[in-house]
Amino acid sequence: MAFLLYHSVDEAAQRRPEHEAFRFEDRAVSYGDLAVSTDRLARFLVEDGVRRGDRVGVYMNKGLELPRALYGILKAGGAYVPIDPTAPPARVRFILRDCGIRTLITDRAHAAKAATAAEEAPELHTVVGAEAPASTPDPSRFVPRFVPWRTVDQAPAAAPRPDLVAHNLAYVMYTSGSTGVPKGLMHTHSSGGAYARYSGEFYDVRPDDRLGNHSPLHFDMSTFEYLTGPHRGATTVIIPEEVTMFPVSLAELIERERLTFWYSVPLALIQLLDRGGIEERDIRSLRWVLFGGEPLAPKYLARLAKIWPETRFSNSYGPAEVNQCTAFNVPLPIDLENPVPIGPAWPGAEGLVVDEDDHEVPAGESGELWIRSETMMSGYWNRPDLDARAFFRRSSPDGEPEVFYRTGDLVRDRGDGALVFLGRKDRLVKVRGYRVELDEIEAVINAMPGVSEAAVVDLRDEEGAASIAAAAIPRRGAELTPEDLRREAARLLPPYAVPTRSEVRDAFPRTGTGKIDRPALRRELAEGEGPR
Repeated sequence: MAFLLYHSVDEAAQRRPEHEAFRFEDRAVSYGDLAVSTDRLARFLVEDGVRRGDRVGVYMNKGLELPRALYGILKAGGAYVPIDPTAPPARVRFILRDCGIRTLITDRAHAAKAATAAEEAPELHTVVGAEAPASTPDPSRFVPRFVPWRTVDQAPAAAPRPDLVAHNLAYVMYTSGSTGVPKGLMHTHSSGGAYARYSGEFYDVRPDDRLGNHSPLHFDMSTFEYLTGPHRGATTVIIPEEVTMFPVSLAELIERERLTFWYSVPLALIQLLDRGGIEERDIRSLRWVLFGGEPLAPKYLARLAKIWPETRFSNSYGPAEVNQCTAFNVPLPIDLENPVPIGPAWPGAEGLVVDEDDHEVPAGESGELWIRSETMMSGYWNRPDLDARAFFRRSSPDGEPEVFYRTGDLVRDRGDGALVFLGRKDRLVKVRGYRVELDEIEAVINAMPGVSEAAVVDLRDEEGAASIAAAAIPRRGAELTPEDLRREAARLLPPYAVPTRSEVRDAFPRTGTGKIDRPALRRELAEGEGPR
């Protein structure tokens, strides 16, 4: 029988029904109870009209109803579509319309917003998880049916068994598009299951492990906790959003919950180092720290390794389109002179490094990384134009079709199979005729002892000519000036790569997943706005 994602919960419930599946604050749900509650939700959804492949929105804050929603949708044969609970109304409406969402699972905090969104998303007919709001924006317009959890809990505790195969749609995850229009990534039970299997084996996730879920559901990193955790029968500790904003509270939670796995963007680790007081915490339970999404400067890794000498560190790489495809387990002592590689392709994946003519380059030369992997998405939702640009298709020597995803990331094989990330292909700019890699400049400034975090962008004048602007946040207690940034760049970079504008700030604009929002930063720098 083909593996389907919801099998993880049911199999864990058979093996260890009392074992905690998910924790949130002072509450927990066991695998046995999760299996029953997801059966009830699946039964309700099917009786309400959800069919194989239907997209069901998940629009709620973190909590124990989140895994129930996810696995209940999967058991009904639907595909879950996580929606950022902090997203502006226009983006919520776009996703509802674009994905044809007829059923939405939400919470009390978002019930009114769901009703408002339904005014411009007439396909939406059922909202699960909350009472109808006391008043609707316009009673003359269609308002979907609201169904509280107590009604769902009256459904039989026997989930229907949808006629699914591994290549059926399991989830659609929206990411920002280069044109400003969100794009939906389609992942199947096969691609999601392959990620759960490979990551669980690669990192040796065990039933007694406790995974800290730092990322929100709409961020692809969360699949490690929500898919891999249940696949290995582990416990996932869902970290409240308000805790993620306060490093001291975050460090206290890691200690209190005895987390064994941590996976986040580098920013969270930097904040723990600078403001979390982790030196004073007993965090010996932590055996793996995974980071990804952006490069982490070696100086921070060295500090973390000194505080947590028994912990293993891994640079985990992979665009959301492929879940994850490479990993580099960092050896000790930390190499402070070179960036941390993103690693070789892990089991089940193949990587190619190609030049601008789509020809493979020798080891040691830079090029764009292409990935072929079982964890790869099936394509973009309703965007054949993006599919045509994103995938490269060829036949293998034995005539079998091979499909590679063009990551747009520039890498170099350093000679031992480990790939070094050089930057985004779209972050290569020409300044006065010279090709300049903005990520190289960023790495130089990030390595400065007084810098906590840095970002480099290109600015354009009225004639379209490019110039380079750098911004940095100082480490706590450090004195840092724009002249310091320029001086360090001039010491290590050719003259044409030295930023013509430098700025020291208190904060950067951020995306919903905590990454630096470079387009927003570019606008602020161009307009002379933003926090200093």
